[in-house]
Amino acid sequence: MIPEGKEGGLQLENEVLVLFTGSFHHYVTPKFYTDTKPATGKVVPTWNYSAVQAYGKATVYFDRGVESTEYLSRQISDLSQHAESSLMGYTGGDEKPSPWKVSDAPARYIEIMQKNIIGIRVDITRLGGKFKMSQEMGEKDREGVIEGFRSLGTEAGTEIANMVAERQDLMKAR
Repeated sequence: MIPEGKEGGLQLENEVLVLFTGSFHHYVTPKFYTDTKPATGKVVPTWNYSAVQAYGKATVYFDRGVESTEYLSRQISDLSQHAESSLMGYTGGDEKPSPWKVSDAPARYIEIMQKNIIGIRVDITRLGGKFKMSQEMGEKDREGVIEGFRSLGTEAGTEIANMVAERQDLMKAR
């Protein structure tokens, strides 16, 4: 049996893990290793990434009562407002259209659609994180990685190069 949460949702007994990955991650070819590859050939492909792990207790909300309905309605409204204004730029000012609001749709339609939504709230108890940005390589190989990614001429390549360089600067500063 899953116990009732404090807002009418069902609280899961076990801890959950939510993983957030960085916006940019990329395959790293051994060709970028300008020191180790020519010297020994002992290199393999890898992947550069950043991630945060959030651990906590989860409460699941679905259409089963007043508290769940109120929680889901608040989440739908907040998420729609964020997406309309921040992602779409609909602010209603400076000749921009006004943002769409949940109240723009018929209330009964929203009630029906909401029955298809499951909300999850995680009360975070601990966080962890990792940067895997070629820091395990020597300085010359990291420089090769930075130059290799910059030479790709892509947004992802530039961002990864910048992150590797930033991590390298932090290592040098220690």
